[in-house]
Amino acid sequence: MRAGLLAILLAVFPATAEAVEPQAGESRAGESRAGESRAGESRAGEPQAGEPQAGESQPDAYASSAAEMLAQAEAGGGQPVDLELVLAVDASSSVSAEEFDLQMRGFADAFRHPAVASAIRATGELGVAVAMIQWSDNRRQHMAIDWQHLTTADSAQAFAEIIDTTPRFLDGGGTAIGGAIEFAVRALDRNGFQGVRRVIDISGDGRANQGAQPSKLRDLAVLRGITINGLAILNEDSSVDAYYRTSVIGGTGAFVMTANNYEDFAAAMLEKLIKEIGAVPIAEGPAEQPGGAYGAAQLAERKARDEPVAPGDGALDQPGY
Repeated sequence: MRAGLLAILLAVFPATAEAVEPQAGESRAGESRAGESRAGESRAGEPQAGEPQAGESQPDAYASSAAEMLAQAEAGGGQPVDLELVLAVDASSSVSAEEFDLQMRGFADAFRHPAVASAIRATGELGVAVAMIQWSDNRRQHMAIDWQHLTTADSAQAFAEIIDTTPRFLDGGGTAIGGAIEFAVRALDRNGFQGVRRVIDISGDGRANQGAQPSKLRDLAVLRGITINGLAILNEDSSVDAYYRTSVIGGTGAFVMTANNYEDFAAAMLEKLIKEIGAVPIAEGPAEQPGGAYGAAQLAERKARDEPVAPGDGALDQPGY
């Protein structure tokens, strides 16, 4: 079965991977930025898991990444929880210091809210495992808050206090959503928890302009049973929510929330966390996406309508998916 799933993954991710063209003044994916790195973040100039190394072709790198992720999925194990949740915070150059602070305040206020505490308590003894990452360039992601196990209102309050004291680890750079997805997937694989549900929560105000197309990394994550939700901030691009729907979100029940600006971020994040932690059914799902990777619900709907199954959909029929 492993060989069959790997073949499907390679079919979903063709040999020639599209890269997002950098904007003027930005480095291309794989180039070092300013020659600096920070402790705890991916280091520029060093090979990163899932990226071609010296002498390694891009197809070989994608095959290696797919095989590694599949092996980690088969390993399983860990402390059972109801939900594993990665909060992925945009720290790219489009986010000012004030806007970043508004994001962090919005997260903290949400975890203090009685409705979020109630949703966490409703998960029972299993609880919720949550971590926060910051992301910008293709090679710049940082585990800002390591994994915390929340089961009570007090633990949610304690997590909010950690958010209050968490600094900005990344000071600008391009927008590499694909790199953020890959970093978040690996954080899920190595966290010591085994969730009934696994969710990556990406917030941002722009489209990817560096690295691999986010849809390719999204499709690989969906094949692993991971759901990616988005919170699109419309202050700079009023249609970025549509981009998130087609190129970023995916998986069972995936959805996009919107905030007109950073001042609206807190209210949108509160509603988003209540839906994610409480597993509230969401009517919205991703539009048909490159690579054909859908959540189980979308795949069932296609089959019920006798529509053609896109490449990669068959993987969701395999045991374990």
